[in-house]
Amino acid sequence: MGKIRILVVGCGNMGASHALAYHEMDGFEIVGLVSRGDSKNKLNEKLEADYPLYNEFEEALSVTQPDAVCISTYPDTHEEYAVKSLEAGAHVFIEKPLADTVAGAQRVIDAAIKANKKLVVGYILRHHPSWMKFIEVAKTMGSPLVMRMNLNQQSHGYMWDVHRNLMKSLSPIVDCGVHYIDVMCQMTEAKPVSVSAIGARLTDDIAADNYNYGQLQIRFDNGSVGWYEAGWGPMVSETAFFVKDVIGPKGCVSIVAKEASKAGNSDSIDAHSKAESLKVHYADIDAKNEFTRADEWIDLADEPDHQELCNREQRFFLKAIQEDLDLSKSMQDALNSLQIAVACDESVKTGQTVQL
Repeated sequence: MGKIRILVVGCGNMGASHALAYHEMDGFEIVGLVSRGDSKNKLNEKLEADYPLYNEFEEALSVTQPDAVCISTYPDTHEEYAVKSLEAGAHVFIEKPLADTVAGAQRVIDAAIKANKKLVVGYILRHHPSWMKFIEVAKTMGSPLVMRMNLNQQSHGYMWDVHRNLMKSLSPIVDCGVHYIDVMCQMTEAKPVSVSAIGARLTDDIAADNYNYGQLQIRFDNGSVGWYEAGWGPMVSETAFFVKDVIGPKGCVSIVAKEASKAGNSDSIDAHSKAESLKVHYADIDAKNEFTRADEWIDLADEPDHQELCNREQRFFLKAIQEDLDLSKSMQDALNSLQIAVACDESVKTGQTVQL
């Protein structure tokens, strides 16, 4: 198989990182960069390249006729661009969420199956060795599990522009929450049965029907429960923006991010996935209720930065195409986590618990 000719659509944060991966990998050849603004020109400069530039997705797709398309645009265009790419016979790598509605996500999956093309959704934590280890250790803590997670971001400058744009189509607990809901589902291996969520609109910079702080709670059919919290904006507190904890009958495991959780890092993309070390605590006690096992630290030597995580995602995408991997479970998982996140959004807006 020759090089996979790929069209990069969306040249902001994630698009630029994926483009850099393609630029440096032998298996891919970039055939065009697409963005509505100036980001594609900046990306060409950054890559010291002269890739063809396009303002319009449809034109780029028709002119370049790529083997694959990478979609890192805002979520409201995901469904349309993915379906058109698949119908044109291209494999698709798409940033999460898969679409901005559950029905839209299903249409994208149906299009991939019909076209017999690969669809990989950018669940970056699935490629992160320390998050894989976190999930593995969590599964040894018995059942039910209590999962506590958040990612609050005191966004300012450029990141506040990014967040305001994202909130034109989604709330923070949907946009970011899909990652952590996906992690919870992997940890419990149980079926989510209901969600409830709260939210607050702390700024006039976003639409009246959206909110920039949210917290969701999930119940699973094996008794496991989990919560996730996300707030975006210049008013958000940095005091406890990085909580990643799982408790079970046998003890608990926590991600301890020594550097990533320092002040000023809450809106740094590199800090979001950093795990650095896992602290494992065992609940075993003796007749005097004293602990019989010391806490363990698992230091994670393989700690990829944001760019290396994107490289690993794209190596997986290449492998999926070259080796014809069966992606049906990962597509279903992406749909499920979006379905749960959207139900949380409904709960915020109605004030009701939503049965899944």
